[in-house]
Formats: sequence, structure tokens, C-alpha cells
Amino acid sequence: MSEQIYDDKNRNGEYHFTGEQLYQTQAQDQAAGDARNNGAPYGQTFYHEAPHTGHPKVKKPMTMGKKWAVAVSMALVFGLVAGGTMFGVNTLGNYLTGGSSREYTQLAQTQTTSSSGSGSSSESGSGTVAEVASNAMPSLVTISTMTVEEMQNFFGGTQQYEVQGAGTGVIVGENDTELLIATNSHVVEGASSLSVGFIDEQSVEGQVKGTDVENDLAVVSVKLSDIPDDTMNQIKIATIGDSDELQLGDQVVAIGNALGYGQSVTSGYVSALDRDLTLADESGNTINSTGLIQTDAAINSGNSGGALLNMKGELIGINEAKSSTTMTGASVDNVGFAIPINKAQESLQEMMNLETREKVDESEASYMGIQGSDVSAEVTQLYDIPSGVVVAEVVENGPADQAGIQRGDIITELDGRTVSSMTQLQDILQYYAAGETVDVVVQRSGNGGYEARTVSITFGSASEAQGR
Repeated sequence: MSEQIYDDKNRNGEYHFTGEQLYQTQAQDQAAGDARNNGAPYGQTFYHEAPHTGHPKVKKPMTMGKKWAVAVSMALVFGLVAGGTMFGVNTLGNYLTGGSSREYTQLAQTQTTSSSGSGSSSESGSGTVAEVASNAMPSLVTISTMTVEEMQNFFGGTQQYEVQGAGTGVIVGENDTELLIATNSHVVEGASSLSVGFIDEQSVEGQVKGTDVENDLAVVSVKLSDIPDDTMNQIKIATIGDSDELQLGDQVVAIGNALGYGQSVTSGYVSALDRDLTLADESGNTINSTGLIQTDAAINSGNSGGALLNMKGELIGINEAKSSTTMTGASVDNVGFAIPINKAQESLQEMMNLETREKVDESEASYMGIQGSDVSAEVTQLYDIPSGVVVAEVVENGPADQAGIQRGDIITELDGRTVSSMTQLQDILQYYAAGETVDVVVQRSGNGGYEARTVSITFGSASEAQGR
């Protein structure tokens, strides 16, 4: 900008000078004036020849008093010129930047901090992998789950076993009483208990606040009162980015609890955008994920629910899965997928606003009074049938019957929570006590398609139903 302002000549034919040029011009004018007036600046004796006289003419030296008078006068003039020049430059600078001197100082401090403090580029706003990981790690958590599974024993009967699982979560919000964590639905599915581990390795019990099986998303909550103050001082909420700005070849960083060993960092590039993927959860249910980010950053078991970050350290995706084989059975490497944050935000926000519920005591367990089965992904695709739980039988005079639920209805939502399988519906019911009334969304066939209907159901007592 200085080159443009101080060009020798501007477009209007007017000349502008730098401070150095201005000083030289003034000095030349002063010398010329001194020569014309036979004067010697700064108290020095100045000799010159009087033109065409034939005899040199000598100027007498000034007295000491005159020397001091001239020196003081020149100092005052120089001070006024310099002060006026600096005032003009500052005024012009503020006019061009539209800011005050305080704003300029803050900008300079920001640039200095970003360039010298971390070594990142202030022009691109990006950092190294190490810087991105260091800044993002306080917003990452490990998620450990315990699920109960039934397996056939040696004698032909069934026996229940506790199975431990591991995943990752990202701190995305906070309300008056809770810290809110985003993760994958398949990470917390069927969990009988759940613990969250923070950057200082402090673990706290968590609750599943909401799940969106269709998009493989979930929100876990942790009570703020359960988190030690030292831990609260070390954690932070993730900075949300814009996944729509991603381009092929952009560098990304993935962080997650790989293999349950703790947080690890991998880096790669955006390999493709808008990818579709079919997954199978722990219960064998099919999950169809669409519009995914494909990356060659290593995403392994335990990374699910972790963060995919751009080089500004912003969250631009939730890590979901990796592909290890193709349809032909060939082994592949460096093919991982993440849910774009722009796609996930609306669903996460809805779940964050849900009421956090805790599992009810067995004596308060509820039931709906239906028999149901899953609508598979294949059936959904082939026949355009909504994904959910199709009602095979309705118990006469049971809660579902009294609510108006009919055989053939497909249950897709219960109390604002998406329902995609019978297993998930049973998991949700563990958080509701007998006697509670909630809204249930069912899809009912008619007029050449399915129409959504909302009914209110009052849950019955599971123990009373078993006693019949």
C-alpha cells in the first residue's frame, strides 16, 4: 500500500513524496536559499564565489549568539514539519483502514501472536498437524460402554455376558446442568452403562440423551456437578467448521480412541465427497449412511464418534467407519468415512434439546403391548417402505391398542427419539416408567403410500403384563 500512496506521480498528475524525499527536497531548497542569501545553515561558514566578479568574496563567520538563534529556529521548524508529517501519515492510515490506533494495535498483536506463538500461517489461518491436535484434544473424550448380550452356553441354554465397548465423542455444547457430547449411535447402542473419559483421564458416568439411528448419531450427557473443577478447567467445546467448504485434496486430521488405547492422531486428505456407505451395527441391523466425507486418514475401531478436523482446528466431521473390503472381497486400505458436520448439526441440536432420562427401576418398567419386527434396509429401498418397527400384533386392550396403533403400522419415533429397530425400541422403553404418556409417530399405509400419524400412548406396567 505504501508504494501506491507514495508514487512519484499519481493519476491526477500530483506528486507525492516519502518522508525521505520530502526531507531531501526541503534541504535542497534551504541550501539554495542560503546560497542566494549568502547564508550558512546550522552556524557553519559557507564559502562560494560571487559569479563573474573576478574576486572571491568571503562571508564573515556568525557570532555564537547568532549560531544558537539559527539552531533553535531550525529545530523548531524541523519539529513542526516532522510532527505534521507524522500526523498526516497516521490520519491517512486510519482513514484507509477505517479504524483507530487501538484497533490497529490489536490487529498487530493478533498477527504477532499467531505467527510467533504457534508458528502457524497468519495468512492462511492454518496450522500444523501437531498444533491442530493440541488445540482440539481438550474437546475430545473417550466413551466406554458395557452391554449385556445373551449367548448360548455349552449345555444348550442361554447365558448373559457383559461385553465392553470403546468409542470416542466430541464435546459440542453445554447447558445449565450438563456437558453435551456428540458421538455415533452405534457406539452407545444397547449400553447398560456408559463412562466418559476426559483429557486428564478423569472418568465420569454419562447418559444417552438421544439417538438418531438413521444418521448414526447420538448425544451423550454428563452432569456438570459430576465433573471435578480441575477437569472443567482443562476441557473445552469444539469449534464448529463448515464442511461445505471442503474440497478434494484438503488436508484433515482425525482424532479418536483407536482400539480403546486412548486418543490417537492421524492425518490425511479428503479423498472424496458425498459418499454412501452401508453398515451393520452390533445387532446386525443395517445402517445406510449417505453424503459422507471419504478420507485416507486412518480411522480404526474405537475412532467412531471422534473428530475430523480441518487445518484451522475446526470440527468438520464425525468419524464413522472404515472400509476394509470391497464387494468383491478384495482388501483395501486408507478408506475411512465421516459424517459432515453440516449434515449432522440439525440432528445433534434436536437431541441436545431433549430431556435427559435415566433408566427406571425394574419395578417401574413399562410396556407398549405390541409385537414387532424390523423393516430392513433392503425392503425400504425396494418397496419405499419407511424404516422403523412394523407392528405385527397388537395386544387387545393394551396400551398400544388404546392409543389407536394398528397392525401394519410402522413406528418411526417415540417421544422425539427416532426408532429404526425393535432392539432400539426396547432400549428406549427402559427410560420410561409405567403410567407415563408420550407421543408416538407411526407411518400408516393408505392412499397409495404411507402417511405419518401422531398418537399418544400411556405405558402399561411390564410386571402386570407378565402376570397375566
